[in-house]
Amino acid sequence: MSKNLNVQRLNLPAFAQAGEPLVELTPLQNMERLAQEIHGPAPDLVINWRASGELRARTGAEDDVWVHLEARTSLPLTCQRCMGPVATSLEIDQWYRFVADEDIAMAEDDQSEEDLLVMAPQFDLLAVVEDELLMALPLVPMHETCPETPTFSAGEAELAQPDGEAPAKPHPFAALAQLKRSK
Repeated sequence: MSKNLNVQRLNLPAFAQAGEPLVELTPLQNMERLAQEIHGPAPDLVINWRASGELRARTGAEDDVWVHLEARTSLPLTCQRCMGPVATSLEIDQWYRFVADEDIAMAEDDQSEEDLLVMAPQFDLLAVVEDELLMALPLVPMHETCPETPTFSAGEAELAQPDGEAPAKPHPFAALAQLKRSK
């Protein structure tokens, strides 16, 4: 079934009714916003993801369209301590229920445990995969232990002494004492 589907213009009711999972390997370069987050070029990285749809009966109304999305990848992000690449695993396992319009989504959002998305005639599932991976990125990617000791350049010249000792800190009230003596 996945060979006949365009994941960027997906007919969700037909996908859910078919009940066959969609399993994809998407090159990272097809997700431009996510590709901007990685450390250096990585043309061979792929995102492994799977989506399955189902219709769930609802009393007195049309069946609800649900989509289960799973994704896994490992991306080289920039360590914020040593500024080198750090392999970061990302995983997504999320259910979505689709509603007719934005008003319904806003009204039901507070009571719903699942994420609500608005039904579109041609839904871009790949954009949802990318959005979820972006939200799964760590705020501050770092190695547990950096492979190289980070170098801190701010103020190192002022701290360096010819004899290797740290400079003595001036007493905070030394300037006041000088003023008092000069009177």
